Amino acid sequence: MRVSVFGLGYVGCVSAACLASMGHEVIGVDVNQVKVDLVNDGKAPVVEERIGGLIAEVVRTGALRATGDVREAIMDSEVSLVCVGTPSEPNGSLCTTYLERVTEQIGVALAEGAEQGGRHTVVFRSTMLPGTCLNLLVPILEKNVGGTAGVDIGVAVNPEFLREGTSVRDFFDPPKTVIGELDPASGDAVTALYDGLPGEVFRVPVPTAEAIKYADNAFHGLKIGFANELGAVCQALGVDSHQVMDVFLADRKLNISPAYLRPGFAFGGSCLPKDLRSLVHAARRADVSVPILAHVLPSNSDHLQRAVELVERTGKRRVGLFGLSFKPGTDDLRESPLVELAERLFGKGYDLKIHDANVSLSRLLGANREYIETRLPHLAQLLADSVDEVLEHAEVCLVGTRDPAVLSALPHGDGPVIVDLIRLPDAEARRAEPGYMGLAW
Repeated sequence: MRVSVFGLGYVGCVSAACLASMGHEVIGVDVNQVKVDLVNDGKAPVVEERIGGLIAEVVRTGALRATGDVREAIMDSEVSLVCVGTPSEPNGSLCTTYLERVTEQIGVALAEGAEQGGRHTVVFRSTMLPGTCLNLLVPILEKNVGGTAGVDIGVAVNPEFLREGTSVRDFFDPPKTVIGELDPASGDAVTALYDGLPGEVFRVPVPTAEAIKYADNAFHGLKIGFANELGAVCQALGVDSHQVMDVFLADRKLNISPAYLRPGFAFGGSCLPKDLRSLVHAARRADVSVPILAHVLPSNSDHLQRAVELVERTGKRRVGLFGLSFKPGTDDLRESPLVELAERLFGKGYDLKIHDANVSLSRLLGANREYIETRLPHLAQLLADSVDEVLEHAEVCLVGTRDPAVLSALPHGDGPVIVDLIRLPDAEARRAEPGYMGLAW
């Protein structure tokens, strides 16, 4: 394919060189004439493993050249990759100035009839927040082109997952390829660019593609911060943190796995809250600052509060809660987030009915009974014997269980407002219903 790459920094330079080495005809574009001249001389404008030799080779064969002329680049390509920077503003917000400027320039060039033969596809590879493409860049493009995105011009978002220092290697062996497509034809154009590369390809809506890059980078930062904080605590306690992490990393069932990585309701139970408190307390006694670990429980509490706020937003007072135990299939109520939710709602004066098929006050024993008598002493008057009893009572139903008897009884359309705490199996269909509110979308 004939490809133009806007921005010859790390991402653009590596993308241009690697695509050229795959057989595409690539023209790089940059406002910095020094970068343009370096590329045309077969030299890399960035320092990166393997990039120098790769650029020298593809320039020598004529597969890659560079220019500062936007019109020339558009005229000589059918797909444009936008790889300009999106730095932080002083207040932490995203700077989209360069994205807007390049999008406008591409639109003007397309309007002038520069593009030859077929629909041009503009692919945004720059990191940008969800909504940036559809709400900001697409209107700029359509205004300047005088056409409709997805019809007259293709638009896609294609985030990169290149690590500086190994970016060439990462390009040819990607962890995944993500294509946010405005329409199938736009997605097809991007898919063709990477034909032959390994890894799974995900074709998703544009905002999803924008968000995935942030999910990745936020988690990477969280992992590094977690490892460093744990290392500091271990050192203070005289423990070899690398031995600890070697064993931690060997667990591919719970630790390095998809476990616990699905948005849902708050966590609780007899282990996680207690052990986090204990670890943070030990760190404080050792004068070790652990802001990430120290804020896990407050973050969990804030997430629980979001469920309360969803109920408040309805303006209704009669509430039903399905599920009470910490984990489905048990009657363990110790530090259950659903008990905490019930306590907050009851304390705010809501008329509450609760049903959990595994919870019977007469069967609760020991620490389990002591806990519920302390946190929710009025449980006996709140418990309902059946699903129907809760549904008949409630104007708002909070669903915190996947009990088949509950799921099959939940009404569609007319009926109580459904506040989904777990992402119901039919959540996608219910999202179109006015009486559905999801915490785990």
